[in-house]
Amino acid sequence: MFFKYGKSLITRIGPSEFRCFKVLSKRCLHPMSFGPANMKRRQQRLENPVEIFLHGHRCPSATSRSPRFASYIPVPSQHRTVTSAAALSAASVQQANSNYGLFAKMADSAPVHLAENVLLSVQDMTGLPWWATIMCTTMALRTVVTLPLIVYQMHILDKVEKLQPEIQNLAKELKYEVAVYGKQHGWSEKDAKFHFRKNMKRLVTELYIRDNCHPFKAGLIMCIQIPMWIFISMALRNFSFNTSGSPTDELVHTQLQNGGTLWFPDLTMPDSTWILPVILGSVNLLLVEMFALRTVELSRFQKYITIFLRVFSVVMIPLSASLPSGMVFYWVSSSFVGLTHNLFLRSPTVRRLFRLPRTKMDSDTPYKDLLAAFVAKYIRRK
Repeated sequence: MFFKYGKSLITRIGPSEFRCFKVLSKRCLHPMSFGPANMKRRQQRLENPVEIFLHGHRCPSATSRSPRFASYIPVPSQHRTVTSAAALSAASVQQANSNYGLFAKMADSAPVHLAENVLLSVQDMTGLPWWATIMCTTMALRTVVTLPLIVYQMHILDKVEKLQPEIQNLAKELKYEVAVYGKQHGWSEKDAKFHFRKNMKRLVTELYIRDNCHPFKAGLIMCIQIPMWIFISMALRNFSFNTSGSPTDELVHTQLQNGGTLWFPDLTMPDSTWILPVILGSVNLLLVEMFALRTVELSRFQKYITIFLRVFSVVMIPLSASLPSGMVFYWVSSSFVGLTHNLFLRSPTVRRLFRLPRTKMDSDTPYKDLLAAFVAKYIRRK
């Protein structure tokens, strides 16, 4: 039995006189994938016994990936059990006591101090009250830092979407090759699925590298926006509670007590009316529903994310009702800016300005279509 394999032809000649011809555009199945998937051999390598040594005392232990892995516990053999229990107890107590210490270290970290300096600099330069300082700083950071990242994310996602037809064609070709080689080598259905998934993952990764559009790059905005949100929130918390006790923080704390507006004049105290928390939850829910309405058909993962964000938006309402108004006002400002950016980037004129390619979900009347979809889903259904 032998095989002939060219760039556009697969041939099998054997005792059964079975021949299979297929014209392919490229070779999908990697040469390293030939042969049956020997699961038992890999499983045996994962079940090599390992031993633990206790001052010369050898005792068998659980299985490990390699016999080279072993543990050496330097405790006397006659006190092994007592010492281990004491060590575990001390470790648990230390971990419990370090929770607050970890939070305190985060509040006193360099990024949080940088956020404090940014807020103080804006307040000193503008002379605005603290509620306006928080709002202006939020608008500036979200526009200068996160808006370009959103545009970059949209470019990456557009490239990924354009690759889908090519990925589907490669999947068909690979499925055929796996079927042919599976019959030739006697692969089981489990082995065939293993080789298909392995090679499909390799092919898709090669396409992402070729077009420089790996989906992980689309998550860059979250790696920047979430830490920035946390650091500014921690900075406002430090100002509200005067954690350092320095003269500067005492002065800022006094200014925050009179730096609010409307129904929340004191930014260091929670909003007793719950208006800010309700606004925060409503804006976040609106953002989630706008995402759900724009996508024609949600995948399973997108459905789970949408449900999680809905629950998170509701949970944030009672949580923010117990926090200083300055922090909650920052969250409301950040959510409003995000909502504005979302609507802003739906405009066809703005998309042409940022050279964003047109997708299947884009429309010449995006705002009218969004309103119609909202009415059809939430109002007419009732």
